[in-house]
Amino acid sequence: MTDVSIKRALLSVSDKSGLAELGQALSARGVELVSTGGTAKALREAGLEVKDVSDLTGFPEMMDGRVKTLHPMVHGGLLAVRDNPEHAAAMAAHSIGAIDLVVVNLYPFEATVMRGASRDEIIENIDIGGPSMVRSAAKNHQFVTIVTDPEDYAALTSELEGSGGATSLEFRKKMAAKAFAATASYDSMISQWFAFADQEQTFPDMLAINGKAPVELRYGENPHQKAALYTPVGPHAKGIAQAEQLQGKELSYNNYNDADAALELCAEFAGGDPAVVIVKHANPCGVAQRGSLLEAWNEALACDSVSAFGGIVAVNVPLDGPTAEAICAIFTEVVIAPSVTDEAREAFAKKKNLRLLVTGDLPDPRRGGLSIKPITGGLLVQSRDNGAITPADLKVVSERQPTEQELKDCLFAWTVSRHVKSNAIVYAKDGATAGIGAGQMNRRDSSRIAAMKAAEAAEKYGWDTSRAVGSAVASDAFFPFADGLLAAAEAGATAIIQPGGSMRDDEVISAANEAGLAMVFTGMRHFRH
Repeated sequence: MTDVSIKRALLSVSDKSGLAELGQALSARGVELVSTGGTAKALREAGLEVKDVSDLTGFPEMMDGRVKTLHPMVHGGLLAVRDNPEHAAAMAAHSIGAIDLVVVNLYPFEATVMRGASRDEIIENIDIGGPSMVRSAAKNHQFVTIVTDPEDYAALTSELEGSGGATSLEFRKKMAAKAFAATASYDSMISQWFAFADQEQTFPDMLAINGKAPVELRYGENPHQKAALYTPVGPHAKGIAQAEQLQGKELSYNNYNDADAALELCAEFAGGDPAVVIVKHANPCGVAQRGSLLEAWNEALACDSVSAFGGIVAVNVPLDGPTAEAICAIFTEVVIAPSVTDEAREAFAKKKNLRLLVTGDLPDPRRGGLSIKPITGGLLVQSRDNGAITPADLKVVSERQPTEQELKDCLFAWTVSRHVKSNAIVYAKDGATAGIGAGQMNRRDSSRIAAMKAAEAAEKYGWDTSRAVGSAVASDAFFPFADGLLAAAEAGATAIIQPGGSMRDDEVISAANEAGLAMVFTGMRHFRH
């Protein structure tokens, strides 16, 4: 059996958008409409004739509407295999009429949670009858059409128009797949609420992960890989996935990954002085805070102008015209800002391929949540690295106390270092990065690379000395040996911030004292693999 004529439809929806128009289209084709509660009322208000489910079942809706469609007259009409003689005989014996179309969307569980409803109200918004009908209809898609998304009403009416009031098996299969995804996602939201919000579990026995509305990307990290972007179903932080793209080519997998890294670091400076973050291959290559955004851009770019070519730029304040003009002077893949002025948009319009993203509010860098990484045969799950330190948390372990400016630079370098791939070393001076060493197999090499970057910048811009001279250095993890610290001292650093906790802390502290460095311990590590 392929085409199935639609003669009776059961409609029960929470989202009433497009309902009247759909009901009119079905009624115009002579389809009998059966409905429940608020849906039946809405259809009648649209001037349509509707049979109540209670007329179908012979039982009234009861228990505050908890029991209305859970009945053999409904599910028999959905689940019966029409060309099975025994099923047909059972339908005839019990006067069960076939239901050819089910249009259902579920109680607004997510919206109820998001507006901070009470526990009792949240429980009441767990739909039971709806998912049961959806699953019954989807299972029996050989004979029954299920539609769960108002966005598919137009496709349904088009299908009916094109086949004289029937639906094709291909259409029903497509809708069934979408229906099972809808109920799976719905149950996932409920299980997450119970586990994380209601029971306050960090790692539940079963971890339900879901996503919706995939955006298929051109390819993954490499052209031979396929990729898509999903957004979570249920409460989640707004970030790069929700940003509005104002212009430019579509974002690639790597663009999203790098833009996320840039936005996460930029969010650390929310509410502060204008800040610019430049990222390349998910690592910051220049970060600065200044009195104006243009100054911050110039200082961030000066850290590593070579790596900034083809990079991602994020700012923490509205993007103005002069800064946009300066950014356009080099090849930039993506620019991210809370908002942009008209002058900035005009400047970027000259670079048609440049992707310009507006985020509105910046994400909270201290938010909770889980970080998930697939491995062969499993998932690694951990809480987000939302740990933070304040000046009061710092422990001075050197003989020399850091100056007020050194302490500011230490904290700035530390903020950046937590967003640099391990092993991470960051030199910073006067609120700007001077050199960044990332992703090396040992900390000494990261120190040397960061110092080399600072020296190259001095040579390019004609400075008398490298900005590493007089800088503060942050290390995302402890120095296991004194060699990494000594490399920083050789580059001219005067202050060190690191977690501490090595077996050789005494050796490292002694080396800092011999070099005349001020050193503070944070007691918190920030590996980023």
